[in-house]
Order: sequence, then C-alpha cells, then structure tokens
Amino acid sequence: MSTLATVLAAAQERESHRLDVTAGEESPLVVYFSSVTRNTDRFIQKLPVRSLRLPLKTSEPTPQLTEPFVLAVPSYGRPGGAGSVPPQVVKFLNQPVNRQHLMGVIGAGNTNFGSLFCVAAEKVAVKCQVPLLYKFELMGTDQDVEEVTLGLDKFWQASTQPRD
Repeated sequence: MSTLATVLAAAQERESHRLDVTAGEESPLVVYFSSVTRNTDRFIQKLPVRSLRLPLKTSEPTPQLTEPFVLAVPSYGRPGGAGSVPPQVVKFLNQPVNRQHLMGVIGAGNTNFGSLFCVAAEKVAVKCQVPLLYKFELMGTDQDVEEVTLGLDKFWQASTQPRD
C-alpha cells in the first residue's frame, strides 16, 4: 500500500469512530464494536439511532461516555467461549463511567457457534447486571432491524423517562 493510501486509510478509520449525530438527540445511543468484517457496523447503520463505534485497535484511546447507552457486541468463536468478548469491549467496560451508563446489551453472532451464539452479549449482560435486549446473526435481517428499532425505542423511552 502506498504512503498516501496508508494515510487515507488511517484517516478513514479514525473518522469511523466519530459519533453519528444524524439521528435526533432523543434517539437511543448505541455503542458498538465491529471488527474488520464490519458485520455489526452494517447492522447498526440500518438503525435510526445515534451510534459510536469503538476503536478497532486496543492501543487507541477508549471513549468515556457521560450519557446512557446500549452496547452492541459481537461474539467470537473460541473453545468453551473463552475470549468471546472482544478486548476492545473489555477495555471500554473497564472504565467505571462507561459501566455506569450501560443500560442494555444487543448481541451479534453466528449460529454456527451453537450454544455459544451471542455468548459475549450474555456475559456482558450478566457481569454488568443489565438486560440482554436482542440477538442477531451476522449483519441481521430486515426483520431484525425492525424488531430492534421497535424494541430499542420502547426500552429507551421507558428507561430514560423521569420517574415520579
């Protein structure tokens, strides 16, 4: 790869971590990790939400959030589920301020993993004591997009409304 191509690729990667503010300010915030395959990214981009993609490399700075969010996390297939939560997600959740604002989890996975389908989301939900809201395969289907959109909207409204 030429030097110019390397610089442009690095700039494009940095740009992909910016907060997408095309959705309204009242829209749910979904923080997600997506590997170089971009399966999770493709799914999240179909949702009418504000989104923040976690850095691809653990050496990059981890965002610290000051508002409620839902986490979308893919699972990786390893024997017994070890290492299924991406290290970038572990680093992000190791920040107490981020854990404090986590409201729920959406899982991405591959049904070829059998009982370990979306195991990363299950682990995060249990560890952080938040609900597992939905599981989808790979890039999700149109039905997944519709169900997550409706479910996330209901969940967000119920969770962010002031309580009497």
